[in-house]
Amino acid sequence: MNEEHGPLVDPRTLPDWLRPLARRSAEISPRDLGLPRAPCESDVRPAAVLILLGAEDTRSGPDVLLLRRADGLNSHPGQVAFPGGAVDADDTGPVGAALREAAEEVGVRSTGITPVATLPELHLAHSAFRVTPVIAHWHEPAPVRPVDPGETAAVARVPVVRLADPDNRFMVRFAGRTSPAFLVPGMLVWGFTGGLLSGLLDLAGWSRPWNRGDVRELDEAWRAAVATEDPGSER
Repeated sequence: MNEEHGPLVDPRTLPDWLRPLARRSAEISPRDLGLPRAPCESDVRPAAVLILLGAEDTRSGPDVLLLRRADGLNSHPGQVAFPGGAVDADDTGPVGAALREAAEEVGVRSTGITPVATLPELHLAHSAFRVTPVIAHWHEPAPVRPVDPGETAAVARVPVVRLADPDNRFMVRFAGRTSPAFLVPGMLVWGFTGGLLSGLLDLAGWSRPWNRGDVRELDEAWRAAVATEDPGSER
């Protein structure tokens, strides 16, 4: 298991809003993210996700790229996720895998992206993956879309300020556990992605106080999400 994580570039070369996140990436632990550390078992496959952050309008702050998985998938149907997947033998580690998967899933161009930092490996138990989150700066944003509608139902750039809004944050209960969740138009962000996003907001200093005592059943939260406008594929 790879224990090394932290900045991949000099934080001083990054925009002001991204520097604190890059600097703190080396100090973060799975416990800080509220997620389990990846186990060392040999049958747990390496994987990576791309946390792609951009800011076309600095007045409104950064946004993050999220996708909604197709409803017909066998694994995690309809759930919101970061682009990502298993690390292949031909990939240049987790960073290469995260960029490749993002291109295959939503059509991003790696030439407009600068990998900024990696976070510690995390355990995605249901899929038997050990996942390396890769933070990246989208310095030249380009249009994105579901490349394969059978795999990806929607893509959206979600403003961080919307995610940090206490009115859009709560906890969901599922399988006897609770997880941070976010309600955005047409999307319910929960589970692994919700927990990782929650930790990321704290790490970057973007969080606002919110009611962790607001615990909703997963079915109830899903109904609230589908009742809102579907963002479809944005920009």
